[in-house]
Amino acid sequence: MTHVRTRALTGATLAVSFAAALTLTGGALASPARESASTPVPILTPDGQVSAYVVNARHETPGQTRKVERAVERAGGVVVQSWPQIGVVIAHSDRAAFRVDVVRKGGYAVDTVGATRTVAVSEGTPDARRGGTVKDEFANTPQADVVPDPREGEQWDMQMIKADQAHQVSDGSRDVVVGVLDSGIDADHPDLAPNIDVADSVNCTDAGRPDTSATGWQPTTSDHGTHVAGTIAAARNGVGIVGVAPGVRMASVKVVNDAGFIYPEYAVCGFVWAGMHRMDVTNNSYYVDPFMYYCSDQPDQAAAKEAVDRAVQWSTRQGTVHAAAAGNAATDLSNNTTDTTSPDDSTPINRTINNGCEDIPAELDGVVTVSSFAQVGTTLDSQLSSFSNRGLGKIDVAAPGSRILSTVVEGNGYGLKSGTSMASPHVAGVLALMRSAHPRWSPRTMLAMLRAQADDKACSAPQGNVGPACVGNLGDNSYAGQGMVDALDAIQ
Repeated sequence: MTHVRTRALTGATLAVSFAAALTLTGGALASPARESASTPVPILTPDGQVSAYVVNARHETPGQTRKVERAVERAGGVVVQSWPQIGVVIAHSDRAAFRVDVVRKGGYAVDTVGATRTVAVSEGTPDARRGGTVKDEFANTPQADVVPDPREGEQWDMQMIKADQAHQVSDGSRDVVVGVLDSGIDADHPDLAPNIDVADSVNCTDAGRPDTSATGWQPTTSDHGTHVAGTIAAARNGVGIVGVAPGVRMASVKVVNDAGFIYPEYAVCGFVWAGMHRMDVTNNSYYVDPFMYYCSDQPDQAAAKEAVDRAVQWSTRQGTVHAAAAGNAATDLSNNTTDTTSPDDSTPINRTINNGCEDIPAELDGVVTVSSFAQVGTTLDSQLSSFSNRGLGKIDVAAPGSRILSTVVEGNGYGLKSGTSMASPHVAGVLALMRSAHPRWSPRTMLAMLRAQADDKACSAPQGNVGPACVGNLGDNSYAGQGMVDALDAIQ
């Protein structure tokens, strides 16, 4: 999921994935080795250094949130952004004792507080807010004379998930909006411009406050979000390629800063914004920095994890369903005991992790977690991509993620990328088709139907015979979860 983080995979593919090793939703049985305490990683916040914090209210109410705001100010902090919907306050302070003082000043109102990064704050705090949107009903009507776009024949991935057949039924509803939580979407790309929902687009990377300026949500240092967006909903317009759901709209929700980091306050902003604006689906091809796994027995990490989880669960209650990439470390996430990459914004250490250490947002409740599959030769057979994470009880569904042709910023053109970051947007597109056909389905129902409709994938060797072997059965295994997503079933 180069910072924005471009962590290139070996081989001829253009591989970009922010999630070098995303973990997954679900709850596999813990292995005994994971019961030990996680390795502490103290985050230093010296006097004079402006540091960022999440402060979580004990209760998710506006009244409790106001008490936390007052506690922040009395503790010498600045309230950067409040989310009363979930009882989370984003604060900045240059006082080393801020964590202790805000709890002392806030008393019972403060639940947890934690620093969100291991380095000083480097951005400002612009001010912007907006209201929500309302959708109309949708009914499937057969498409008349579907004409392929010029490079649609190169999109093996769309054939693999039956998106080409689904388009004979419908391209999706204009009332459906997918929030692309990523590095921004190229507003000038001819295959994307027709489907960008400018009104609902936002930049969350200025300290976690929503910035709706005209260009803030556009890409600056990475085309990762642009590639992801093309897979979800590149337009059917006689140009280039076609996305999984070319008739829906996409909002660019920029959560990746220019250095390539997605800090907790950025993710909180993105998820709450999606819920506020009643977005139908979000795609999340990243993990939240600076920790690959946030451990519940470490106070700073626990507070950040709680804030992001509140944002995810609140937006889900507003009707938004979330898809996330599984990660690119070829790791069995049901038996994962170490992390050598965190914190990634300063100096990583070798950490022991336990069952309370989770990737966020991918491992949070209700998030659809997606593994990556590769095409076998020139057929429509597929096998687990060599880089893809896996894990029995961790993967929900699979989707194509190797050598995916989609939109890029350079020259408003097209390019191949590989990663679970490329698999997840296929699922976001399928969920958008599903919501188009069934606008009243809840996120819980959509997740259940997505899994039930997936085409079973039997255990087989992964691409290159890399990583832990497949375990499980035809209907649910560590490589494909409950199977390859099916766009045709979703739209019917």
